[in-house]
Amino acid sequence: MTMPSEPSGGALPGGGTQRRCLVVDDSRVVRRIARRLLETFGFAVTEAEDGALALAACREVLPDLVLLDWNMPVMDGLTCLKALRREFGPDRPVVVLCTTETDLERIVAALEAGAQEYIMKPFDADILGDRLRRLGLLPEVPT
Repeated sequence: MTMPSEPSGGALPGGGTQRRCLVVDDSRVVRRIARRLLETFGFAVTEAEDGALALAACREVLPDLVLLDWNMPVMDGLTCLKALRREFGPDRPVVVLCTTETDLERIVAALEAGAQEYIMKPFDADILGDRLRRLGLLPEVPT
C-alpha cells in the first residue's frame, strides 16, 4: 500500500476538514493520474494496489471517497465493495467504481452491491468532477 503524503490543505469552506480519498487500482499509472485529478479537487489522497489493501486502509482511516477499480489481483473491486458495505454500512465511504467493464449486468451488479457511481476508464477531470458534484463531494460549478 502506498502511504499518503501529508495533506496540503486544511479546512474546507464552512470550516470542515479536507476530504480524503482512497484510490484503489493495480495500475500505478492509473493511481497516479487519479491522484493528480483528485488533489486538484482538494482531496487528500492515499492509494492501494488491491481490494484487500484497500479494506485494511479503510479500517485504519475511513475515507470520504473510494475510487475503486473492478479487476485487480488478491481481491477484486466488487468483493471489496461488498466487504466495505458489510463492515461500514451503505453510505460510507462513498464508492465510485472505476473500470473498463462496460457490460450492463456488471454495472447493475456494482450499483446493487452499494457503489454510488460508476465511471468508465479512461476518464478525465470533467468526468470525475461531474460525478463528484453529483455525489455532493464537490460544490456545484456556477453557471
